[in-house]
Amino acid sequence: MPIPTPTHVAIVAFDGFHELDAFIALGLLNRLSAQGWKAQITGPGTRITSMNGVTLDAQQPLEFANEAEVVLFSGGLYTRAIAENSAIVDRLALDPLRQLIGGQCSGVLMLARLGLLGDMPAATDTATRPWLVEAGVRVDDASAFQARGPVATAGGSLSAFYLSTWAMVRKEGTEAASQALRQVAPVGEEGFVDRLLSVVKPFL
Repeated sequence: MPIPTPTHVAIVAFDGFHELDAFIALGLLNRLSAQGWKAQITGPGTRITSMNGVTLDAQQPLEFANEAEVVLFSGGLYTRAIAENSAIVDRLALDPLRQLIGGQCSGVLMLARLGLLGDMPAATDTATRPWLVEAGVRVDDASAFQARGPVATAGGSLSAFYLSTWAMVRKEGTEAASQALRQVAPVGEEGFVDRLLSVVKPFL
């Protein structure tokens, strides 16, 4: 049996990160471990504390995001200030030509700061919206998910399901993504996986 090509995933989280943004993606994407996927919490320091006081060791340093095949920025309480902090931003050298890059809620501010959004419409949460507009980003208030090519945005913490589904389908295809999603789908809710796929498929 051939050894799968590794897919490294950096789930970037800063102090004050929203647990659902980071942990939903971590749990979902690691369901593809048999296909060589390994998602890891990535941060600027050795320890990160969430918005509700959960402290954990970062599995990878921030620079890991520069080499990962998939990079997802979690939202959080202090992301706006972090996006304005050149000492942190300058450690990132992402490349949409070879990476899938996504941001969720205030994590979308990092994509804007890195110049990854261009004129594409962005999805985000209502709290982050005015800051993105101020940065010149076109916000789609009616969508929880938007993507163009290798860059995606999502709004609302449970939209981590959409961001993760998009990454899985882009890299592994619909069948592999469906199998992974069925492992976490609520029992008896047969339409759960179809719903997730229907949101991301128009952007593939």
